[in-house]
Amino acid sequence: VDDGDGTITDTATSLIWRQCSEGQANDTRCTGRALTYTWQQALQIPQTLNTSGGFAGHSDWRLPNLKELRSIVEEACYSPSINSTRFPNTPSSDFWSASAYADGSSGAWGVYFGRGNSGDGGRSSNWHVRLVRGGQ
Repeated sequence: VDDGDGTITDTATSLIWRQCSEGQANDTRCTGRALTYTWQQALQIPQTLNTSGGFAGHSDWRLPNLKELRSIVEEACYSPSINSTRFPNTPSSDFWSASAYADGSSGAWGVYFGRGNSGDGGRSSNWHVRLVRGGQ
């Protein structure tokens, strides 16, 4: 459901997502270029946002865990594998989750929205970010 304030509510999970990827304009088409970040930078984005007043009247934004991020994969879509009406101009690229990779401290999990699959990447890799609130 489009909440009309730059957020999307997933009625199946009750999670509330920022409609645009980080770096894009918070307009109805999510114009501009989505920026990429290392995993450490991605973890810092919601903290910075929340302490500077938040977004859409809320200051409890966070990086989604892998299961949450996978919940917005649209299996019927390809490149990007996401509902483009609700999440316009989503790059067909990797997005970070907050889930660390269990095999050491050098990786973290994410979702590749080109095909909708998940995988791990080195924490120094530059991937995209989409924030969420609620759930957990």
